[in-house]
Amino acid sequence: MKQVTVLGATGSVGVSTLDVISRSPDRFKVFALTANQSIARLEKQILQHHPLYAVVQDEQVAALLRASLKGARVNTKILSGAKALAQVASDDAVDYVMAAIVGAAGLLPTLAAAQSGKRVLLANKEALVMSGDLFMRTVMENNAELLPIDSEHNAIFQCLPRTYFSDPENSGIKKIILTGSGGPFRLASLSSLKTVTPEQACAHPNWNMGKKISVDSATMMNKGLELIEACYLFSLDPRLIDIVIHPQSIIHSMAQYIDGSVVAQLGNPDMRTPIAHALAWPERIESGVADLDMIVQARLDFEAPDYQRFPCLKLAQDAIRLGGAASVTLNAANEIAVAAFLSSDLAFTQIAQTIAYVQDNLSINTVDTVDQIIDADNKARDVAHEYIQQIASEKS
Repeated sequence: MKQVTVLGATGSVGVSTLDVISRSPDRFKVFALTANQSIARLEKQILQHHPLYAVVQDEQVAALLRASLKGARVNTKILSGAKALAQVASDDAVDYVMAAIVGAAGLLPTLAAAQSGKRVLLANKEALVMSGDLFMRTVMENNAELLPIDSEHNAIFQCLPRTYFSDPENSGIKKIILTGSGGPFRLASLSSLKTVTPEQACAHPNWNMGKKISVDSATMMNKGLELIEACYLFSLDPRLIDIVIHPQSIIHSMAQYIDGSVVAQLGNPDMRTPIAHALAWPERIESGVADLDMIVQARLDFEAPDYQRFPCLKLAQDAIRLGGAASVTLNAANEIAVAAFLSSDLAFTQIAQTIAYVQDNLSINTVDTVDQIIDADNKARDVAHEYIQQIASEKS
């Protein structure tokens, strides 16, 4: 029986994780659940899964949750704050940690899980984008297991030979092909992108995701962050990763071998497939995902990304090539810009403009420690806020 902490339990990945766990009650038990804002959903999850701990953002919310659960037949201890997040990620009783907190907020508890030698199921791509070498070094030094949950990285993991991680140079891999749907605006006119609404940007054609990742998919920053993550996960030079638009989201990614073979992982666009794979690896378990019917699917299309339409993708490619703090500041600027867009303070096309401004006006070379990473992150957020305020003042 494996004890599982789910960081970000109320988000789409967290909900899917609990669904997969509930299908194998003889294999998995929920140790802890954490949430930021969706407290009503967290309460329902506590009543269903009876975790030992639940963690929320602040003590005021924790007190309200304790009061709401009073009288219920659960013994869940309600905790709050960053230290509690790290505690439930690193507790000796925990075997697996699903790292599904969105954005930079997931960095410290995910690092705590790696430092404690857990199996880390990494759905929070920003943690790796921000800490890169530091995170991978932490995993290795503490004998942690790192299994990717993003459908693309999980697909790559499945397509690579077992020998790759012990001897990548002799594994026969030539390059990786990272697929992306192109989001909701793949065919939209460039002029129409200036008036895109948050509702339109969040209406992904294939995936049911949270707002932030949905906007990232619409700008293709999500694919840019995945490129950076793949470089660290699989020790790859960015020149060995091709990005291909695949509108159907059936082929999740591919590995091309030196003999001309291309191995692809296919499946319906449902996050329960990579979650089940990582929870049970190296075995397989039921995920609840419907079988892929290739006759009904009928066709698979591919095209090159349009950098004029998706400037965020180019910004991410530039960041991984530059190295240093570029990926940290890219991610921070993107988080601020997306939040501003979702609150209607920034136009859709100004997301990329904001990120480019931060990258051009902030130069930080050294990010070898957590403190340096957080400092670079904070500085980039400050510059992004200043730029957004400048845009607002020009409007008025």
